Amino acid sequence: MERKKLLFVLNPFSGKGQIRNKLLDIVDLFVKSGYEVTIYPTQKPQDAMELVEKRAGEYDLVVCSGGDGTLDETVTGMMKRGDKVPIGYIPAGSTNDFANSLNIPKPMEQAAKIAVEGEPFACDIGRFNQGYFVYIAAFGLFTDVSYATSQELKNRIGHIAYILEGVKRLPAVQSFHLKVICEECTIEDEFIYGMVTNSTSAGGFKNITGKNVQLDDGVFEVTLIRMPRNPIELNEIIGSLTNLIDNTDSIYTFKASSLSIKSLEEIPWTLDGEYGGTHSEVEIWNEKQAVQIMVKKSELL
Repeated sequence: MERKKLLFVLNPFSGKGQIRNKLLDIVDLFVKSGYEVTIYPTQKPQDAMELVEKRAGEYDLVVCSGGDGTLDETVTGMMKRGDKVPIGYIPAGSTNDFANSLNIPKPMEQAAKIAVEGEPFACDIGRFNQGYFVYIAAFGLFTDVSYATSQELKNRIGHIAYILEGVKRLPAVQSFHLKVICEECTIEDEFIYGMVTNSTSAGGFKNITGKNVQLDDGVFEVTLIRMPRNPIELNEIIGSLTNLIDNTDSIYTFKASSLSIKSLEEIPWTLDGEYGGTHSEVEIWNEKQAVQIMVKKSELL
């Protein structure tokens, strides 16, 4: 009987590099599940994306291990292909928002078992101009934190690092004048933060992205935070975000399958925690159920 083929793409430096201690056990598990395994440690940025785009068709399953950046590259590579194969994910980053959304456990051997023995879940993927994102596109306050925070700091204190970096920036809050157009609404205002998400958490905070989040419904959850006009409004915004009580009109929240965002100036964006370039016009739309990701069998998401 011919064995199935598995491509295992891993970022050896993600998290605390703990994949190195588990590698043999994980590969052994893959082989026992009937796979012939090709292991590829990434060597440079975009490596996973290029490899998956070119070679995924030679395999029955692609498994990636790393942080959100590695997952983003793997999914982007798959989205650029005509024929797609399922993706298994072994999270090894410091926050792993998307793995949490999919109920993929943190212990690596458990995640590896789901990657080869679970079932494929057809997940929405975001298109951002000519690129892609898996679960979040964001701008403004805190968004440059994840790529400006050193890997060492992330490893040591996890997502608290993001918060500390963000708080340090509060006195210099920058606002952006935006026109946001979606199917149901047009909003024009001064914003300090915005996120378009397909996830149940962001930055390690559960439920901050919205209610009744489904990862395969073809719509994003959109959150836009208006520039506070006074300290009271700022406190309301902070209270709303930390207590998850919507008692301020400074935060717009809605669902949309596509939206267009225009600004007078170039705004830096982050896609899945990685720098996504600066843009004055952004078109975002939901590619419904575009990629299959392995999850626990009959898991209700």
